[in-house]
Amino acid sequence: MLSVSLYIIVCSARNRMRKRLARLRQPRYLAGALAGIAYIYFSFFARGVQVQRATQARGRGGRQAAAVLNLGARLAIIGPAITGVGLLALSAVAWVLPFDSGLLDFSEAEVQMLVPAPVTRRQLLMYRLIRSQVGILFGAVVAALVFSTTSGYSRVRTALAMWVLILAMKVYFTAVTLVRARLASAEGRARRMLWAPVLLTAAAAAVLVRGLMAEFVGRPIAGFGDVLNRVRAVTTTGPARVWMWPFVALARPLFETAMVPYLMAMATSVAVLVALTVWALESHHALQDAVADVTARRAAASQSSRSAYRTGFVRWRLAPAGRPEPAFMWKAALQTFRVVDRRSLVRLLILVGTLVFMAVTVGRRNGIAAGLGTLTVIGALFTILMAPQILRVDLRQDLRHLEVLKTWPVKASAVIRGQLLWPGVFLSVMSWILIGLAVLLSATVAPGMFFSGVRVEWRLWASLAAVIAAPALVFGQLMIHNGVALLFPAWIQTGKQRSRGLDAMGQRLIMLGGTWLALAIMAVPGTLAGGLLWFAFQRFIGPAALVLAALVGTMILGIEVLLGSEALGPIYEKLDVLAVERADD
Repeated sequence: MLSVSLYIIVCSARNRMRKRLARLRQPRYLAGALAGIAYIYFSFFARGVQVQRATQARGRGGRQAAAVLNLGARLAIIGPAITGVGLLALSAVAWVLPFDSGLLDFSEAEVQMLVPAPVTRRQLLMYRLIRSQVGILFGAVVAALVFSTTSGYSRVRTALAMWVLILAMKVYFTAVTLVRARLASAEGRARRMLWAPVLLTAAAAAVLVRGLMAEFVGRPIAGFGDVLNRVRAVTTTGPARVWMWPFVALARPLFETAMVPYLMAMATSVAVLVALTVWALESHHALQDAVADVTARRAAASQSSRSAYRTGFVRWRLAPAGRPEPAFMWKAALQTFRVVDRRSLVRLLILVGTLVFMAVTVGRRNGIAAGLGTLTVIGALFTILMAPQILRVDLRQDLRHLEVLKTWPVKASAVIRGQLLWPGVFLSVMSWILIGLAVLLSATVAPGMFFSGVRVEWRLWASLAAVIAAPALVFGQLMIHNGVALLFPAWIQTGKQRSRGLDAMGQRLIMLGGTWLALAIMAVPGTLAGGLLWFAFQRFIGPAALVLAALVGTMILGIEVLLGSEALGPIYEKLDVLAVERADD
């Protein structure tokens, strides 16, 4: 079975690589691949070189180098204990919640071909374990690139340690799934033996909780460092040291820097991994029941993730005659509200309202208002600058129905404007709500926190200016996205499936960067006009000049959006139905 697994892995990787390389012949994928490579290089490798040079430069000073060494030594001491506590928590929760490691997630072809094949269940487990190594290694390498930037040796060391840790957790979750499935059918002595790992995990958690309570209850805390030191003391002394040993052993290689301690820690971590693998393979008797359960849950999740449209009474009825743009807005709005669960929306509104009430009433002194106010500002910026790329209830979604749209007796520019209305209005209202919450919370912020040092009148006028400018920025981005969809329809994915790979990631980066660049160019006339009005009137009316500048800038950008819809009309008329790349839903 080992040779068969290796053959399938090699052939699958080779065919996947051939497909990825073959599509590089298309300029969009080639440009995306180049952008993806540049992003990875400047994000990880170039950053690592800069960090290494900065560390060397600090090392000449002596004091900074000593601080870096002290930080690394402190992390090596505290890190394994803290990570071990987290691993124990995950291990305990795995018995309660239906976690799935992915090893039992057989594909349809594997279920049809391998499960009935003349192979043992242990061999099927080994096959899935071998097949998972490619994904685990890729995840370990990504983690090493992100969290280790000092040297190539450090990245290799971190990648190997992460590989063992991720593989151990995946094997553990698989064993838990198999044991849970077997508990439902086992009887007598076999059932009592299956309860042993559950009881051991519960005992380890109980010993740890008891030790933590003895350390923290009734003793004042000096700071965050004191908390970490106490947690380490609990996991390295007394009974908790024995119960926490496997979890700390899995985490220790991540924090060792010297060669000999690292090799010793890796040997211990691999020993724990081998023990978990033997346990999972010995639990192979329930493989068929576990695979059936995982397959059923996957089918249920796939069914629940599909858009379930609900019929109901519609209060908003279209007029028999009038402009065609509201008809597109009506269609998109009903499509959204018939998919969104209104009960979940009400719960979300209640939760947000409760948090805001707590922040305004009791969070003035403890920083809740400052934290929540910062989150609302970040949410408003995200809604204005990023959400137009994510919310695709416009031509980017309806291009797959282009043959139907072209049959409608509607002017092309009206179709484009209608497609922009609902996402633009929805995102504008969301940004207004977030800006209003930020203003409300800013009034409760203590000195030294967010919004501190800004007078109330400046906050109010600046917020009102942001409310005025937000729709223009949102509609401008939507116009750019829909223009790209008409000019380069092959770059737009019309289905629910998204392409993967370095080239697909590069395409998204190019789209995001190009959108922001085009938006900046579109905003230049309005910004210049608004800036001139600001300098002309701010000495007379003070911060109210911000609103005047925002009004002028918004009007100019709105005119540009209208002109853009008229300019894209002929392109829409000439767009060939076959030029749109169809994707399976």
